[in-house]
Amino acid sequence: MAASPVSPTAAVGSSSSTFHATGAEKWPKTFALKNKRPNHPSPPSYSSRAGIRVSASSTEIPSRWYNLAADLPVKPPPPLHPKTFQPINPEDLSPLFPNELIKQEASQDRFIDIPDEVIDIYGLWRPTPLIRARRLEKLLDTPARIYYKYEGVSPAGSHKPNSAVPQVWYNLQEGIRKVVTETGAGQWGSALAFACSLFGLDCEVWQVRASYDQKPYRRLMMQTWGANVHPSPSNITEAGRKILEADPTSPGSLGIAISEAVEVAGLKPDTKYCLGSVLNHVLLHQTVIGEECTNQMEAIGETPDVIIGCIGGGSNFAGLSFPFIREKLRGKINPIIKAVEPAACPSLTKGVYAYDYGDTAGMTPLMKMHTLGHDFIPDPIHAGGLRYHGMAPLISHVYEQGFMEATAIPQKECFEGAIKFARTEGIIPAPEPTHAIAATIREALRCKESGETKVILMAMCGHGHFDLASYEMYLQGKLVDLSFEEEKIQASLAKIPNLAA
Repeated sequence: MAASPVSPTAAVGSSSSTFHATGAEKWPKTFALKNKRPNHPSPPSYSSRAGIRVSASSTEIPSRWYNLAADLPVKPPPPLHPKTFQPINPEDLSPLFPNELIKQEASQDRFIDIPDEVIDIYGLWRPTPLIRARRLEKLLDTPARIYYKYEGVSPAGSHKPNSAVPQVWYNLQEGIRKVVTETGAGQWGSALAFACSLFGLDCEVWQVRASYDQKPYRRLMMQTWGANVHPSPSNITEAGRKILEADPTSPGSLGIAISEAVEVAGLKPDTKYCLGSVLNHVLLHQTVIGEECTNQMEAIGETPDVIIGCIGGGSNFAGLSFPFIREKLRGKINPIIKAVEPAACPSLTKGVYAYDYGDTAGMTPLMKMHTLGHDFIPDPIHAGGLRYHGMAPLISHVYEQGFMEATAIPQKECFEGAIKFARTEGIIPAPEPTHAIAATIREALRCKESGETKVILMAMCGHGHFDLASYEMYLQGKLVDLSFEEEKIQASLAKIPNLAA
């Protein structure tokens, strides 16, 4: 999960810019997105394996991604160059990203066509099921109706291939032969390795050390699909060596792993950087989740009163919620939209809204986002995918505009909820969506007290088959709540660039 990086060479380039601080809207005028399929027919209908549990099996795979930025009344602040602190030019990103993704990053188009080749691969697992959690409702004795959109049916077991597949495809179109990335719990790394295996690209991954040790089977998934995986911090990069010199036992962080991957990508012309969260184009690709879900909810005659998702960098949460926020902006629905983060890494609820780097070494552009400080290293909680110091700039902006809420929950309560969910619904969740489960249970129990028959929609972003060591810790009573230290956060926040923005 990362903010968009500028390579070491691009970072020292010209500070001139046609991209003015008052609006990202000028960028898309320079790079108009191609309208490759204006008359593309609807894709064939795919029946989900679990679709019979909610009568929405006729849902089709969306043919377009939805761009929330086009509908926001106030546009989000632009990214800044890491050296000049001026709004970046699109060409500043070209050493690391293919042109089509750069165009998508700043697009103001409401919808962007999904390439046919990507839709064909989506068909391996999409549409994903929308399932009513009747047994969980019964256990909680709640009048609420609980639904979850389940992304664990993908080959990688999470929502991450929704963006990995198009990112690799766009790189292939520009002749790139290798991509590099970082990963926390390994869900993004395994998704990218999967996508690269389909298109024949080489893949190199820096996995956060804590998760590299905790989750060996996700590393083996990446290696099975052909990826080369390193624990981060590593001795391979200058950024990694500096961290290890300061702390040889560092558990790593996504910010550190980003620095390592960016360093390697910026020095090799045949290599590009891919990322699994935070940036606009990643959130865009994930809206395939919400586009399906709005149709599925309509098909069964339900309207969500509360939408809940876990959040670390933001891709899963944005993927489900953004199409519903669109309908909220139109005045068609008015759900409470709630993001749930770890109490040990509370960037939305405890961080500051400021320009900060997306990585530890300060190689990426500065993004206006909620942040705990770019060198903040969270405690090694089991939800490795949520251990990121910042939040997606677009989500941060939406949060500042008041279109959503946020809460933080400690991991013991999350695993308690996960056990309830597994023993009623049968799915063992990954540690990340256990945060959404815990918040959903809280909401359902409030409905029990008040008698309200609310419809709760929850994002279930992946299964936990490779996270069973976390469950073992919980079941043996060894799992403890880890929380941030106020002094630690204040020290990290003090290192955020002092910009008047």
